[in-house]
Amino acid sequence: MSPKDAPRVRRRGRGGGRFTDWFTPARTTVVVLVALAIVFMAENTEQVRIRLIIPLVTMPLYLALLLMFLVGALCGGLFFRRKQPR
Repeated sequence: MSPKDAPRVRRRGRGGGRFTDWFTPARTTVVVLVALAIVFMAENTEQVRIRLIIPLVTMPLYLALLLMFLVGALCGGLFFRRKQPR
């Protein structure tokens, strides 16, 4: 039996469980960064003028920040997505 065909066995660290398996350092960092981004957007609510190549748009700063956050998250998700095995 090759290593690819062998069944996977989940090994738990020191008293690990579902809770500790979900909260990895990377996921915790992402949660903290998202929370900071939300607080930053909530604090910046004034109207701003933004030039979008040709038109000049007036919108709340938090909306512009939210849109750029979503664009960045989408680009990051597409760039770092895992390939599905065939």
